[in-house]
Amino acid sequence: MAKSKGAAEDGVVTIKKYANRRLYDTERSCYITLEDLGTMVRDGRDFRVVDAKSGDDITHNVLTQIIMDEETRGETLLPVNFLRHLIGMYGDKMQSMVPQYLEASMTAFRKNQQDVRSALEGALGSNPLAELTRRNMEMFQQAAGAFIPGAGSTKSKDAEIAALKAEIADLKAELSRTK
Repeated sequence: MAKSKGAAEDGVVTIKKYANRRLYDTERSCYITLEDLGTMVRDGRDFRVVDAKSGDDITHNVLTQIIMDEETRGETLLPVNFLRHLIGMYGDKMQSMVPQYLEASMTAFRKNQQDVRSALEGALGSNPLAELTRRNMEMFQQAAGAFIPGAGSTKSKDAEIAALKAEIADLKAELSRTK
């Protein structure tokens, strides 16, 4: 059976954005709004937005616009300090690592969110929030360890400090022997 012209490839719906800012869902053959795209995201529908004239993929820009619209409606999710830090990362030497870090952090958060739902159903035992906090800290330490050597574990820092202290003591002893 042949696909229709606007049918989704691999489950990814193509949305065309026209110069007049209208969005056209090629799968359903109808115009939609940014709110409709937000609903598609929450429903787990995968889509890509292309500029109708140039064919450029503008999904990132449209998703950012959805966030801006949600934030201006009073549905604030992003704290001011987080936004400041994020803006500060533009042009920073570490900028290229930020997207992967944020993606890993969000994946960990989503897993924790699922665990909270399970916990509320009694799946994690007597103190589910303490267990989730522990898991969250482990995941963030692992994520940080991927970008900052030694940041993944306080035990490795303690061991490193102890090794450095021992090395300093050895050097002092060697210096006192040579005097």
